[in-house]
Amino acid sequence: MLWRLKARAGYWLARRLFHWSWFVRQPRGWTWLEGQFSRMANLGDVGAQSFYGHILTFRGQGLGAREEGVRLLRLAALAGDGKAAYQVGVISLAGTTSKAPDPVEAARWWTLAAKAGHPLAEIKLKSLETRDI
Repeated sequence: MLWRLKARAGYWLARRLFHWSWFVRQPRGWTWLEGQFSRMANLGDVGAQSFYGHILTFRGQGLGAREEGVRLLRLAALAGDGKAAYQVGVISLAGTTSKAPDPVEAARWWTLAAKAGHPLAEIKLKSLETRDI
């Protein structure tokens, strides 16, 4: 129980320090931030999974970091995070090195995002429908 409280406190502090560019530029600072984000995401916190998933997907270095980011985004999307579901839809439509573009899967993720209230998901669904016609 105490380790969960410590993880939450560390994550809260890391989210605040993330906005301080001088701290993020420090290699030791960035390593510490990533550890806090990773620990909270691995504990199953949906917000942390979405946040860290976005960081790894778009700013991570290497294919492994990107794949881990997409995995975290999928977990967050399945838990009801609209932003993560939208992003997984975008990734599904674009395809990856190991998977071809899949508009059906993208529509499924955007439907989840629309149900969660994401403002662009409906627009993407409509553009996908008109693209198929």
